[in-house]
Amino acid sequence: MASSSVQWSQIFKSLGLGKNTTAQLQAFRKRSDDAKRLATSLKSQKTDVDFQHYRSVLKNQDVVKQAEKIISDFKPVSYDVSAQMKAIDAFESKASEQAKATEQKIQTELKDLRATLDNIQSARPFEQLTVDDVLAAKPEIRKTVEEMVKKGKWSTPGYEEKFGNLSVI
Repeated sequence: MASSSVQWSQIFKSLGLGKNTTAQLQAFRKRSDDAKRLATSLKSQKTDVDFQHYRSVLKNQDVVKQAEKIISDFKPVSYDVSAQMKAIDAFESKASEQAKATEQKIQTELKDLRATLDNIQSARPFEQLTVDDVLAAKPEIRKTVEEMVKKGKWSTPGYEEKFGNLSVI
């Protein structure tokens, strides 16, 4: 499968990856694509030199001989890429850990959301609730009301500001 046919944005969305992980993966993918493109373009370039052509064109044959000797003696330098491979492995393991952590977080959130949805769907309509149901759900309301009655407070703070004074009616 060619990388151009992969829908990366769809994969990132479906996995629910975090912004940091997605950005790191996209940056890595871009660097990889650039390196592949450069390697392909360099492989397609002609690398042999036609010294016979230069011998026929140039009068100074010593320059051609010197250039031919330098090119024939040239040995490409091999680089130790183990440091880069370690960095790539570290990046890969970090990205994998972040993806697993994100997956765990999403699974937990989905579980909580499903429980909340089930709770909402199985709840009684508001019209069917009684005062006892509300007091059972929030016992602190009973304590607050009992304390207000003991102190002789018969009004709720902020009620008149919000709904007005209904005692005239």
